[in-house]
Order: sequence, then C-alpha cells, then structure tokens
Amino acid sequence: MNVAVWIIQGVLALMFLMAGIMKSAQPKDKLVKSLPWVNDFSLQTVRFIGISELLGAIGIVVPELTGIIPILSPVAAIGLAVIMVLAIAHHLPKKEYKEVGFNAFLLILSLVVAYYRF
Repeated sequence: MNVAVWIIQGVLALMFLMAGIMKSAQPKDKLVKSLPWVNDFSLQTVRFIGISELLGAIGIVVPELTGIIPILSPVAAIGLAVIMVLAIAHHLPKKEYKEVGFNAFLLILSLVVAYYRF
C-alpha cells in the first residue's frame, strides 16, 4: 500500500505543481482562456490559490521523502483537500460538472494520502 500512496502523492504533486505555477505566474487574460472561473476572482486571489497549490505540491512529498517533519505531508494533503472542497463549492452552483468531477477526484486522492500518512 505504501507504494500506491507514494504514486498518489507523486500524481498530486505534479498536478498541483503545474496548476500552481500556471496560476501564480501567468497573466489573468491568458489564464481566462483555459480557466474561465478566473474571471470570478481578483488577480490576487488567483495568485493566492496558485501559491497555495505550489506549497501543497511541495508539502505533500518533500517532508515524507526527506524524513524532516514528515507530519507535514498529511497536513499538506488536508490543505489541498480544503482547496478542492472550495473549488467544488464554487463550480457546483454554476453547474460546471466537469470541473466538479475533476476536483472531487483530486479531493479523494488528497484524503487518501492524508489518511494513510497520518
């Protein structure tokens, strides 16, 4: 099971690393083309989400991998789960079910990591 959890951690880290870099570095008008929800938030909020995702991506792998404060890995997984709950809460009323499904998938993976790493 440990190998499966490591694979999930790697997948989550890659997904959130890519998303975090995109949201924290690209201009808003470029982000809107691939992420229409960006129009609903200020640039500062989008940047905050991106930086949170970057920190979560690092935190879900590095502490467990290095053995330095490994409790931070499940804490990061919970943080990413919270981001996904908030994303679902945003997309659901707008009936953006494709986004809700993807967010729910990432939410479940994050909770699996949190459960097995605590």
